[in-house]
Amino acid sequence: MSDAALERIAAALERLAPGPAAAPDFAAAEAFVWHTDPDRLDPVPRVSRIDLPLLVGIDRARDTLLANTLRFAQGLPANNALLWGARGMGKSSLVKAVHAEVLRRGESLRIVELSREDLPSVTRLLAHLRAAPEHRFLLFCDDLSFSHDDQHYKSLKAVLDGGIEGRPDNVLFYATSNRRHLMPRDMIENERSTAISPSEAVEEKVSLSDRFGLWLGFHPCSQDEYLAMIRGYCDAYGVEIDDRTLRAEAIEWQATRGARSGRVAWQYFTDLAGRRGVRL
Repeated sequence: MSDAALERIAAALERLAPGPAAAPDFAAAEAFVWHTDPDRLDPVPRVSRIDLPLLVGIDRARDTLLANTLRFAQGLPANNALLWGARGMGKSSLVKAVHAEVLRRGESLRIVELSREDLPSVTRLLAHLRAAPEHRFLLFCDDLSFSHDDQHYKSLKAVLDGGIEGRPDNVLFYATSNRRHLMPRDMIENERSTAISPSEAVEEKVSLSDRFGLWLGFHPCSQDEYLAMIRGYCDAYGVEIDDRTLRAEAIEWQATRGARSGRVAWQYFTDLAGRRGVRL
């Protein structure tokens, strides 16, 4: 084959191969979503969130996470955090609200959302974030959990431990999960009962949650807290309703849902605002 033919083949392959990804413009927004195929960080001009004061019944978790995040934004040491517990009690809402509060206080902090399915690409994401030391990043993974044959948890260690390079100094990782150990309890018990060495059977997966410096638990709310959440939403958005009517409707709403949580409170309030003609 002639040299000219080889050169044409090489040129054709270069045209087919994707070029190197452009460096993200972190000045474009305060929030980004990581996508793969191809790798990119898409800016989010407007984050879907509610104000921090509207999160009722999670005062301890709120204060602890806010203090930890402020320290990180100021360049001080801070811990990765796992927010675990009852569904619908504001775990992901708290992360987004804390980020907004940190910005409101004049600190600079970017939040980057990473889906659980994209965990294998986290090393490439960290390379982008490491290359921008002038910014500080809150890496956020919502609804994190692992099944029996799931190997994604190994990728997560790159965020928590950082391997030989270490986690970038400008990156902090927050995750939410309904499970304290990121895997179902029946799976843990099954592996322990069938393993030759029960104490080591699930050590690798269970120990993953130990790598979070902060564990913040979220528990089902009381009826008073549930009603206080709705009243707070009404006051904040200007929806007028007397306490007696609110109580009767809200309790009926929770009974039809078979649950009582911050999410159920917001769903009732959304219905109420729609019936009262108030735009949110």
